[in-house]
Amino acid sequence: MWSKARRLTLVLGAAVALGACAGRAAAPPAVPTAARYPDFVYPAVPAPLQRAAGAERIDLGWRFLQSGDTRNAARDFEAALKINPQLYPARAGEGYVALARGDHDRALAAFDAALRSARDYVPALIGRGQTLLAMKRDVDALAAFEAALAADSSLADVRRRVEVLRFRTVEQVIDSARSEASAGRLDRARAAYERAIELSPDSSFLHRELAAVERRQGNNDRAAQHFARAIALDPSDTAALVAMADLLAERQEYQAAEDAYRKAAALDPTPELTAKIAALAERTRESAFPAEFRAISGSAGATRGELAALIGVRLERFIAAAPQQQVVITDAAGHWAGNWIMQVARAGVMDPFENHTFQPGLGIRRGDLATAVRRVLTMASATNPALRKRLAEQPNIADMPPSHLVYPAAAAAVAAGVMPLVDDMRFEVNRAVTGAEAVDVVNRLQALLR
Repeated sequence: MWSKARRLTLVLGAAVALGACAGRAAAPPAVPTAARYPDFVYPAVPAPLQRAAGAERIDLGWRFLQSGDTRNAARDFEAALKINPQLYPARAGEGYVALARGDHDRALAAFDAALRSARDYVPALIGRGQTLLAMKRDVDALAAFEAALAADSSLADVRRRVEVLRFRTVEQVIDSARSEASAGRLDRARAAYERAIELSPDSSFLHRELAAVERRQGNNDRAAQHFARAIALDPSDTAALVAMADLLAERQEYQAAEDAYRKAAALDPTPELTAKIAALAERTRESAFPAEFRAISGSAGATRGELAALIGVRLERFIAAAPQQQVVITDAAGHWAGNWIMQVARAGVMDPFENHTFQPGLGIRRGDLATAVRRVLTMASATNPALRKRLAEQPNIADMPPSHLVYPAAAAAVAAGVMPLVDDMRFEVNRAVTGAEAVDVVNRLQALLR
């Protein structure tokens, strides 16, 4: 317990200038002995509050704190707030008392309360940063110190601390971003990547990984911006080049996509890139086809005309090389897929009906698709012993016995890996085929015949 005489001595010794603006941390006044907490920042009273009742108790409390007497320091800060609740420097003083006592939660609450009154109050910002460091919350501490620097750029010690913390925390932030992305918490992942980029703005891979998160969220414009930034920072970042090309191709910007693929291939030629460039060339060619063709993948129910067009385009060389037969089709002329309908019919892949109509608008079922697939596979197996061996297999199909009329076609499509079975090893021969499914099956067929 302090004697009345000693308290009077401290009160008299407290008559020092308190000048300090609200945004800048003033040096603490002289204390009777060496300061116990030299890293703490004196909670200077801003000019508008210096004449307020209770302001003198802040200086006295600070003297007690730096003398190591946290009990009397707390009493004076509390007394100042009772006299005038608006004295937020006293609240910051309470934060430093709690920090000295190791009560980090109470310290953080006190500093936050001071900052609610004056968000740029440097002593509270620095105290908050020191508290967060003690709580091993380096990333949050860094934000507090950066805010203090923004309020007062002359704080050399804080600037040095910020530089060290940035170096130390960037890996923590990146690990957090990747963890959040892996867990599917994409908003948090994006925020963490943005923070990492603030800490390390010239890291190409951070922009690339953030772009990938934006892609997963459907934010393709922002993804393109980050891919472009990644490539600008590191023109040899093949992963960014390929990802950018994929995005451009999806947006049907085929020439720009091809340029990006070729730049990546020049840096790291791989079979995968060669295949991507070839596929893009095919898509570029197909972009000139009728709108009906380009819309097939989104069709809820594929039609005979659409299937003929897919086969005619994707298997163009195979169809052209197949033995030709004479057919009469009365409803192909004038249809957007008319030329392809005639081609696949002459190649014997799809037949017209007995009345010489093709009925291009008629929907197809999985059995119809399997029949066309089997005809292509049978023709291809004539010069492919390995394929011929696969077609000889008789897979077990739960909903279709070998005696079923369509079993040979279904078995061939399944054995070749072109049409996988569905739930419970079923084929579902009468199920309607979507446009996306038709595209997938014909693409599988195309890959098998290469």
